[in-house]
Amino acid sequence: MIRNIIFDWSGTLVDDLPAVLQASNFVLAQAGKPLVSLEQFRAEFSLPFKKFYDRHTPEVPMAQLEEWFHAEFKRAQTSVVELPHARTFLEFCRAKKIRTFLLSTVHADHFKVQCRINGFDVFLEKPYTDVWDKREKIHEILAENNLKPDETVFIGDMEHDIETAHHGGVHSCAVLTGYNTLPQLRKAEPDLIVEHLSELRGLLEKNNFVLTRWGEIPSSRDLKPDLGSTESRPANHKIPLSTVGALIFNSKNEMLMIRTHKWSNKWGIPGGKIKWGETSEAALRREILEETALKISGIKFVLVQDCIHSQEFYHDAHFVLLNYTCRCTAKNPRVKLNDEGQEFRWLKFADAKKLKLNKPTKILLEAVLKNKRR
Repeated sequence: MIRNIIFDWSGTLVDDLPAVLQASNFVLAQAGKPLVSLEQFRAEFSLPFKKFYDRHTPEVPMAQLEEWFHAEFKRAQTSVVELPHARTFLEFCRAKKIRTFLLSTVHADHFKVQCRINGFDVFLEKPYTDVWDKREKIHEILAENNLKPDETVFIGDMEHDIETAHHGGVHSCAVLTGYNTLPQLRKAEPDLIVEHLSELRGLLEKNNFVLTRWGEIPSSRDLKPDLGSTESRPANHKIPLSTVGALIFNSKNEMLMIRTHKWSNKWGIPGGKIKWGETSEAALRREILEETALKISGIKFVLVQDCIHSQEFYHDAHFVLLNYTCRCTAKNPRVKLNDEGQEFRWLKFADAKKLKLNKPTKILLEAVLKNKRR
């Protein structure tokens, strides 16, 4: 049973990626090196920092690199914001009397400045900051605070966080809200990957604070008595999930494409699960409104797809995908993504096909094009 949580900071509780990218590019510029894009940075950045610097600026002393970085980060960190679900998860931990700690590379001064805004420090029993290699600190934290490894989980967004958890013998949970991509995190083999902290909360509550991989069932000795309630018990079998999704067209005949972390940062369409007692079209209208703030009309069914054990999706799943086309009701639609989407574009067919699409979206595009040619 999980009684203690050790958090990473950047990409787990706060979104400082834009500020870190700005500061890192400032370092590269000072060293006379080419700047990197966000996509390149996420693909190459790793901990400890020295690995990244050795790759790009091996001739510059580390002290100089750090001086450049922190000077620019002080100017850039006004852009740092708390991640969705972070505050409610910390409040949840406090309410459930789960002990919480921080293990992070964040500079102590930057941590203090950011906490003046978000107040997250009041939720943490003890922060451990300025840690370059977390693997060297994890055992000290466990011993100093009398934490049992099998009752402790380290939550982070990078391979190094997962490696640290393995090194300390604690449970590991990767979140998709930060620096590393899904393939990078899978390579580190965490016990669990979640889209965000709200999903982790749901799994902990459902499984009575026993941490399991997606679809696994806690052993009966790990579960608390639930007085006969079936709500708090995990299902004893798996069933496919029925979902809806649609290509949405605007008045210019462009379609809306959305990039999401949970589909390996690939592009796809908005949609989601059908609720009990809900028609598929009602589910489609609801999901699109929730994910994009768009109202739709002219809904047309295209095809049904099986999506079983997809390696593109962030956890093992079996989906039955009901795919549609539709149109925006507004002439000049304004898309507002919820926290499931990272980026959107309105594109013609030819341009959409050039994107890194997830497989179900590729199949849907091909089916729609085929229908248009008839």
